[in-house]
Amino acid sequence: MRGAILLTIVVMLAVTLVPTLRSLIQQRGDTSAMQDRVAQQQQSVADLTRQAALWKDPAYIELQARERLKFVRVGDRAYTVIDASPNEASAAAAERPAVAAPLANDSAPWYGKVWQSVQIADRPTAGVTATR
Repeated sequence: MRGAILLTIVVMLAVTLVPTLRSLIQQRGDTSAMQDRVAQQQQSVADLTRQAALWKDPAYIELQARERLKFVRVGDRAYTVIDASPNEASAAAAERPAVAAPLANDSAPWYGKVWQSVQIADRPTAGVTATR
């Protein structure tokens, strides 16, 4: 009889404690995930704060305007190199396909020519001939 009562008490304790322990473990996992997220956001805030501090410096603003927007001061000359070397340019030109788009019908009215050009432009491979 005592064994049955003891077993009943143990079962009742297990029934009440297991969901509580499961909830506790899940909440600890959630807390850990939130702490990681907070740490990532704090790092992001620190990076953005450093970047905002850089943008307060007039020299940095001038450097960015020169690099990104190709701004120059009055009297300065700006040069932009288009082709790095003639060998690379000729190789790149040889790889590009030559496009000869078909012309719209000359006897059609202007709106017919516009519609034909729209139809031609809608086909991405219209008139593409590879040169090799």
